[in-house]
Amino acid sequence: MALKCGIVGLPNVGKSTLFNALTSAGALAANYPFATKEPNVGIITVPDPRLDQLTELIGPRQTIPTTIEILDIAGLIKGASKGEGLGNQFLANIREVDAIIHVVRCFDDDNVVHVDNGVDPVRDKEVIDTELILKDIETVEKRLEKLRKAAKTNNKADIAAAENGEKILQHLSGEKPARSLELEGDSADLLKEMCLLTDKPILYVCNVDEAAVNDGNAHTAAFLEAVKGEPAEVIFISAAIESEIAAMDSLEEQKEYLEMMDLAEPGVNKVIRAAYSLLNLITYFTAGEKEVRAWTVQKGWKAPKAAGVIHTDFEKGFIRAEVIKFDDYIKYGSEAAVKEAGKMGVEGKEYVVGDGDVMHFRFNV
Repeated sequence: MALKCGIVGLPNVGKSTLFNALTSAGALAANYPFATKEPNVGIITVPDPRLDQLTELIGPRQTIPTTIEILDIAGLIKGASKGEGLGNQFLANIREVDAIIHVVRCFDDDNVVHVDNGVDPVRDKEVIDTELILKDIETVEKRLEKLRKAAKTNNKADIAAAENGEKILQHLSGEKPARSLELEGDSADLLKEMCLLTDKPILYVCNVDEAAVNDGNAHTAAFLEAVKGEPAEVIFISAAIESEIAAMDSLEEQKEYLEMMDLAEPGVNKVIRAAYSLLNLITYFTAGEKEVRAWTVQKGWKAPKAAGVIHTDFEKGFIRAEVIKFDDYIKYGSEAAVKEAGKMGVEGKEYVVGDGDVMHFRFNV
C-alpha cells in the first residue's frame, strides 16, 4: 500500500533532521530557510516487536517488515497560500500525502536561526494552520459556486449539498481546520470529496532539547494547551538525539546511548508507529520457514481484500483464510501446536482482519 506521510513545519524547526533520523537518507539539513526545496522521499520500516518474536520462534530464511513512505516537504512561511516563499510548491506537495507530521520547534538555541526571530511553537502552528485553511477556503469557495448554481433548480439533494458546503466554509472561516468539523452522512461525504488540506489526519512532533525529551518544557506546555481538544497526538522528541542514534554503527552502541539518555527506545520508533496509526493502518503476518512477513492493510478490511495485498489472484480466487491470533501463536509456539489446541480459525469472505493476525490464504484461480 503506497500511503505517504508528509513532514511539514516552518523552516529550521528540525524537519530534515527528523527525516534523516527516520530514513538515514542523509537529506540536507542546513541552518538557513529553504534548505529543502524538492521533497525528500524515504521508505521507512515500521518497528514491530511481534515480527521479531515470530522470527525468533520460526527461524525463517528471511524476515520482511512492513513500510510507509515519508516525504520531507520544504518549509512553509506566512503568505504561502498566496505563493510566498515556496508556498505553491509546498501546497502541491502536501496535497499528495495521506497524513501530516507537523514538526514544531520547542528548543532555544541562538545558533539556529528562526524564520520569525524567536521560538514560539503556538505561533508557528497558527502560521501553518492559517495558510492551509486559506487554501482550503479557496477550494471550498470554487466548489460552492457550482453547488449554489445546482441548488437553484430546487432539487432537494442539490439544496442539501449546497447547505453542507456552506457549513464547511463557515467552519473554515472561523479559522478552524476541517478535521475538527464533525459531520455525518452526505455532509461527511462532501467533505471527503473536497480533499481539503486541513482534513488530513495530523501528528504533532515537538522538537525539544535533550533535557526536555522526557517531560517537556515551557514551550511544550504552551503547545499542549493550544492543541487541547484537537483530534491529534503530540509526541516529544529531540531531533539532535535521534541524529546521534542514527549515526551509530551498532545496536549495542545505540542501546548504551539510550540508557544514558534515560530513553526506552529511539523517538523515531514512536513517530513511525504513531504515523502508521494515523493512517488507520494495521498489520497482519504470514509466517513460515521460508519467510516471516508483515503486511499493511487498512483497519476494517475483510479477508479477501487483505489477501489481495499479497497478490491480486489471492483476492480474485479467495476461498478461505486460516487465522491464528498472534497471542495464541506465541503461547503455543508453533502452527502445529496451535492447530492441536484447536485455536486456528477458518474464516470466510466476511472476516474482518485483526491487527496481529497470522494468516494463510486458500485460493483458486
